[in-house]
Amino acid sequence: MRFHAESALALTSGDPSGIGPEIAIAAWLARTATDIPPFYLLTDPALLAARARQLGVDIVIEETTPGRAVHTFSRALPVVPLAARFIDSLGKPDPANATGTVEAIDRAVADVFAGEAAAVVTCPIAKKPLYDAGFLFPGHTEYLAHLASLKTGTSVTPVMMLAGPDLRTVPVTIHIPLVDVPGALTVGGIVTVARITAHELRTRFGIDKPRLCVAGLNPHAGEGGAMGSEDEAIVRPAVEVLRQSGIEAVGPHPADTMFHPRARASYDAAICMYHDQALIPAKALAFDETVNVTLGLPFVRTSPDHGTAFNIAGKGIARPDSLIAALKLARHLADTESHAK
Repeated sequence: MRFHAESALALTSGDPSGIGPEIAIAAWLARTATDIPPFYLLTDPALLAARARQLGVDIVIEETTPGRAVHTFSRALPVVPLAARFIDSLGKPDPANATGTVEAIDRAVADVFAGEAAAVVTCPIAKKPLYDAGFLFPGHTEYLAHLASLKTGTSVTPVMMLAGPDLRTVPVTIHIPLVDVPGALTVGGIVTVARITAHELRTRFGIDKPRLCVAGLNPHAGEGGAMGSEDEAIVRPAVEVLRQSGIEAVGPHPADTMFHPRARASYDAAICMYHDQALIPAKALAFDETVNVTLGLPFVRTSPDHGTAFNIAGKGIARPDSLIAALKLARHLADTESHAK
């Protein structure tokens, strides 16, 4: 799949009751000072204009098409209107907005497959209002994988990466209770996640020989079996499979010694066994600059590493830093992949 070099990024609106609209506005206002690549926002223009007025922001919004967004971006925030209209329920998620929220995702993916967008960047969504409206997927990432599978006719395995200025982490298991993690870990699962990570570090991040550091599950990586059998029975064999297939992987390593500066210099991504093992160090090091990247998709997708923040929506205090980082990284990954083909 190729896109035109002049294609803008497709930015989805996310849940309109959250901070998505205002961080999109703030990112556009910062376009010159922070050298943000052109993007267009898939949203309800009336809702966006109302949010700008509420925030007291003087902004020019121009309805356009994906192909014209690049030419519009310097003078106005390009908006590709949705067929659905949003209810302006600031700070209070409403299932009535689910149709537009999902439409924005659908159209962003369709645009990137049509070559009209360089990548997909998503503002945060909330799961409950979508579930209440009948949404059948566990979350954003699973739905994107579903759309990709429909478009390509092949199964897609999405992998979450948290990418910051000084650290990239990838959890093997994600949104499951901690008590269920040991039973969910398999040699094959770890190998699949690591292989996808290594592939995309080469093709999209431009790293010729990716180095992976694999964390152990238990304290001290199990202490040779004294603190749990999983590290010797599951994690170590997975590392051996990776090494035998030509991937530079080491581990299992104790997670408490993997994230200091000297350790981070020795690898390009950390493969972690569960959600918080990966997300805590990434967000502790660079909360405002870390980006959620979905690996394994046939297109680039990034997102801020925070949620909808309903509690501060419309107060003018939401920071656009993570969205700005997501936009910049999406452009970089899309360009690197395009040049590699």
